Amino acid sequence: MNFSISLTVNGVRQNIELRDPRVTLLDLLRERLHLTGTKKGCDRGQCGACTVLVDGRRINSCMTLALSQDGADVTTIEGVARGNELHPVQAAFIAHDGMQCGFCTPGQIMSAIGLIHEGQASDDPERIREGMSGNLCRCGAYSGITDAVLEVQKSLVEADQRRSA
Repeated sequence: MNFSISLTVNGVRQNIELRDPRVTLLDLLRERLHLTGTKKGCDRGQCGACTVLVDGRRINSCMTLALSQDGADVTTIEGVARGNELHPVQAAFIAHDGMQCGFCTPGQIMSAIGLIHEGQASDDPERIREGMSGNLCRCGAYSGITDAVLEVQKSLVEADQRRSA
């Protein structure tokens, strides 16, 4: 039996036939759509390497059945830059050395974007660390990651203040 789903992935509508209802969103993205920036780390929802945004909210794609996301808007790391212009979070990760080996970086960036868009980021480093705690980094680049999120959050607050002034 085949199952049909329709997703918007990085702004492109995708109509997909699934033969197995147990296919995870992670496997669909990596194996069917060839979006390999989303990483398969633990495959148990514990490391955050597979973090993507679904309808603007962070999820662990390894723990999400693709079939359950029919009609959703999915953003992966491949969809955050605008051409050659990096997303502000990507640029901040580079500026603050928020990565070392790079394996966790796509999930970290997607989680940071989600944290900010969900209104969960603040100017408090401890709160950012807590909000990012579902994303593990074996290399220990946490201070750079926190600094990157703080920088983007601060620039957004300043931009809001300029608009309201």
